[in-house]
Amino acid sequence: MLEEHLHQLASDLEMDSNFRKDETTSLYHLFLPPDMQIVCKDLDPGLYLSAHVGPLPARKKEEAFLYFMKANFLGQGTGGRVLGLDSEEKFLTLVHKIPYDMNYKAFKEQVEEFANYLGYWRSELNRLQKEAQEELM
Repeated sequence: MLEEHLHQLASDLEMDSNFRKDETTSLYHLFLPPDMQIVCKDLDPGLYLSAHVGPLPARKKEEAFLYFMKANFLGQGTGGRVLGLDSEEKFLTLVHKIPYDMNYKAFKEQVEEFANYLGYWRSELNRLQKEAQEELM
């Protein structure tokens, strides 16, 4: 199902080869302009989406973590997605698990919403990093 939806999405967006499959892990890497990479996995049933938001701030990490925790609370700031850390605790991540199968229209909407939240949290992470830098000056 996932591969069919990704082919249709590539066709709709008029993008050649905007995804690739990692045969060893069965993960699909979806590339969206300007520089978004979303990892997709077919669940039985459902879908899993994941992406790196960006590197964690070097300074004022505690304040940033509190901000991310508040966003995660009841999914209020993430639209039901979850902000977290990668396994090495160097990057902020955004993940979303959808526990049901969906048609193409619903899939496209979920990917679009995920990309929108990813873009928002990238801008918030940049803002937090700039604020921390400005306090040093």
